Amino acid sequence: MARDSEDVTYRGRRRWNGNHGRVWWDGLLLFEISKFNAKVTADREDVIIGNSKDSKITSLTGEGSFTVKSVINRNINQYLEEWKAGHDPRATLVGLLEDPDMVDGQKERCSIDNVWFKELSLMDFEKGKVVEKEFPFGFTPEDASFIETVDS
Repeated sequence: MARDSEDVTYRGRRRWNGNHGRVWWDGLLLFEISKFNAKVTADREDVIIGNSKDSKITSLTGEGSFTVKSVINRNINQYLEEWKAGHDPRATLVGLLEDPDMVDGQKERCSIDNVWFKELSLMDFEKGKVVEKEFPFGFTPEDASFIETVDS
């Protein structure tokens, strides 16, 4: 595959390594993060044109989750008490993917606002295993944006 004005050879070391990924929850670094994912899905409705089925985007859905190696009971009690009081607290998550082996210190950073949690894991453990807690969440796609991107 030819590139515009330069011939580039890619090597395996130029692939992203998630070991240096970080996440901030309401401005606080989650030092115990082990996994993070956020995605936007296009909700579609079928549109029939002649004998062909096409589709039309009717809305967007934002969802994701993160998993932490449980060290502290971060924010869980606060959110539980808010829910019990009938409130729906929202959060901001910022994810950063960087790798010291990337060219010129390239990194990607995404900010997600208006995050709501779908469930709270109050306690979950298995003997002989490191305790992890998963936090599934939703968000409005209009409140998500890239702060930094790798363009090439």
